Amino acid sequence: MSELIRAIVLGIVQGLTEFLPVSSSGHLELAKVILGDTALAEESLLMTVVLHFATALATIWVFRKDVGSILKGIFTRQREDLDFALKIFLSMLPAAAVGVLFEEELNALFNQRIMLVGFMLLLTGLLLFLADKAKNTNKGVGIKDALIIGISQAVAILPGISRSGATISTSVLLGVDRSKAARFSFLMVVPLIFGKIAKDLLDGNIMAQASNWQPYTVGFLAAFITGIFACTLMIQLVKRSQLRYFAYYCFVVAILAIGYGLMQG
Repeated sequence: MSELIRAIVLGIVQGLTEFLPVSSSGHLELAKVILGDTALAEESLLMTVVLHFATALATIWVFRKDVGSILKGIFTRQREDLDFALKIFLSMLPAAAVGVLFEEELNALFNQRIMLVGFMLLLTGLLLFLADKAKNTNKGVGIKDALIIGISQAVAILPGISRSGATISTSVLLGVDRSKAARFSFLMVVPLIFGKIAKDLLDGNIMAQASNWQPYTVGFLAAFITGIFACTLMIQLVKRSQLRYFAYYCFVVAILAIGYGLMQG
């Protein structure tokens, strides 16, 4: 399989799994094994960052009215928009701290650790299953909720734990309305991704590693287009409270990943 086709497949996987609560990072690691991706951990991480950047832009596109309203509200000092921006900022802190303090340790995990992915997918499935049983409410995200959801996002840095699954499930278990939980979950990750890209650019990591930009370009486009579709679909699915089906899927993939890891061991 050519390098460009591999990049397209990885982009589609990222675009779908970033928003569907089944772990984009976990599926990317599984896809790399299936596709025979033998890249070094740093190069593999570069593709992961590029694809996450694409889905961040897809999120902005889907929620462009919300993003525009929030930015306008911040400049005009509208209380509701300022409060929402503060909650987004607070939710970023745990993941940002973990990313800065444990960057090298985290990078090492993104190197086809199939057993780790399998066990983390089991945890993702359990969270989704519990959230599916929670009662729906009209509650919004509070300050305390934002911090707790942010901790879930920090834990979801591990490959195999779905970021959207963990944050949406945590929100629902805290009693937050499902639609508001999905909106907050998708928007809260955007500043973190842009921050990560900026850091890598300033460190020179991306320019130093990327000798051929074609695979990254086609991967980016595949993730962006697929991400717009998946994000729009996921908003509707969350409203219908059908998280348990994603939990079953995570359990199946987890068992397959653990079984594959045991056979390789």
